Amino acid sequence: MNPSPFLALFRPNVAENHLAAARQRVARAQRVLLLTHVNPDGDAIGSLLGLGLALRAAGKQVTFACSDVAPDNFRFLQGFAEISQEPRGEYDLIVALDAADLGRLGKLGKQLPRLPDVMFDHHATNPSFATINLLDVQAASTAELITELLEPLGLPLTRVAAEALLVGVITDTMGFRTSSTTAKTLALVQVLMQAGASLPELYDLAFFKRSYYTVRLWGQGLSRIKLEERLVWTSLTLADKAAAQYPGSGDGDLINILSAVREAEVAVIFTERPENKVKVSWRAVPGVDVAKLAALFGGGGHVAAAGAEVTGTLAEVETAVLAATRAVLKNDRNKNGAKRP
Repeated sequence: MNPSPFLALFRPNVAENHLAAARQRVARAQRVLLLTHVNPDGDAIGSLLGLGLALRAAGKQVTFACSDVAPDNFRFLQGFAEISQEPRGEYDLIVALDAADLGRLGKLGKQLPRLPDVMFDHHATNPSFATINLLDVQAASTAELITELLEPLGLPLTRVAAEALLVGVITDTMGFRTSSTTAKTLALVQVLMQAGASLPELYDLAFFKRSYYTVRLWGQGLSRIKLEERLVWTSLTLADKAAAQYPGSGDGDLINILSAVREAEVAVIFTERPENKVKVSWRAVPGVDVAKLAALFGGGGHVAAAGAEVTGTLAEVETAVLAATRAVLKNDRNKNGAKRP
């Protein structure tokens, strides 16, 4: 790896003893299971494939796993077709990626023979649930953290691994637009580009190329979009997914479309899931903390982007979540004395 000279100004923001322990576990491992969170987003998939491809380049046997089907808009990444919902076998190293807590690993997390051996994450709400925790809440994405730690872990950065990691960084920063994007983020992007990842190509694929069925799903959700003062929301039912023939489990990134509504400060999407569950996703402008909202419903995330999976019917969950979100916005208005421009 030929790192950016600017990167020399920064040091890894993880516990040194955990980093040393992780290097030892990686060096000894032969069979590795990598897992990421339910309703996987770009950072989840990019981190999963990026770390896994680096491990393979180091001679390890790697299984990619996720409880949910991965969104097909990331199918251009090497290894995407190998992501399994039913991994089998025994593993001498189990790694959790981009999961804010053990529950976010879904059914696969419940089936693990032990707690994850190593965890990579950047969520402030993470309780450090693994044996070895590589947690950096200042990182803009888990993919950024992995990029920084590959060399200290003794792993190579290949072109295909760099492509996956760059997609993770791009998507979790919404194209370098989140307040979590730092000079360090951009220095690490230089490292990924030097390894052969094309920023213009991957930016286009990650943000502007969607399947016909994803766009059909957007149509279902946008047909019932609502705006009330500073809050915009919509929902996606299981019937919507069937009608659109959408194969994924999430919202197809429709939440990012809602967050573009300029009259709103908070965007919420409710995605119906099987077994009387609803996935709730929030996005907010600076100054509104939706991580606290998500925590009220057993979820977590970041100040400006958070989520939770809530038990109940779609109507019940909508009522409860919208009431809590309105209360947060009202309190924000009272503290600030007026609406934001």
